[in-house]
Amino acid sequence: MFNNDRPRPKKSLGQNFLISQRVVADIIETAKLAVSPPRGGATTREIVLEVGPGEGILTKALLDAGAKVIAVEKDERLISELEQKFAKEIAGGDLFLVHGDILNFDIGHFIRNQRLGIRNYKLVANIPYYITGELLRKFLSAKHQPSDMVLMLQKEVAERIVTKDGRESLLSLSVKAYGTPEYVRTVKKVCFRPMPSVDSALLAIRNISRNFFSDIDEEEFFKIVKQGFAHKRKLLGNNIPDLPDEYKKWRAEELTLGNWRNLPRKQN
Repeated sequence: MFNNDRPRPKKSLGQNFLISQRVVADIIETAKLAVSPPRGGATTREIVLEVGPGEGILTKALLDAGAKVIAVEKDERLISELEQKFAKEIAGGDLFLVHGDILNFDIGHFIRNQRLGIRNYKLVANIPYYITGELLRKFLSAKHQPSDMVLMLQKEVAERIVTKDGRESLLSLSVKAYGTPEYVRTVKKVCFRPMPSVDSALLAIRNISRNFFSDIDEEEFFKIVKQGFAHKRKLLGNNIPDLPDEYKKWRAEELTLGNWRNLPRKQN
């Protein structure tokens, strides 16, 4: 039974609150948060964007690790609880609590308005799983990209992202074009309240950048990849008719990121 004094998780918001301190510790370790020694009386701290802090179990661990946290929570019921729990940290400027939808949140605008003067940040979160694809697209392709992401995802989705067995997807290729995904560990469903129907996984995406697109057009690249996956069970020749003949026998999922980068097309 839930404590009547605590908000019940909302199924409509995909809320499954993390309750395992062991998993929280693994998230912090995976995030590799660095706190630089004081210089001239000031300590350089990492900025972390947390999505859906919920009851604040991860928020507290991030703050304890020395990070300055921007926590974006959509559920209004949880805002007052978090404000009370972290009143000292909010007052001291260690925690910025934002009531809003992360998919509409502009971190660049927020940083400028708060005059935080930062260039890099990490995204660390136990995200609502139904926004996984949208959240990855938003932040990987954002003008102000995070340097790293450490995310709790559905186990099956995390496995698809790191696949190396010739079963690529539009999602896995999109992630690999911007960074290096790493499957950290499986997280059993008993580590959440309420308990979801499937196991989860901790996924890290390292070294996020646009270096892959240094000499190719980002928009055109994804246009071709999406065209190739339009009917993923069909041969590429059916989805991209102007390919040279030797490439038409392949299926989209069989091509690696490097294959897509170097995919030649017939010249008109």
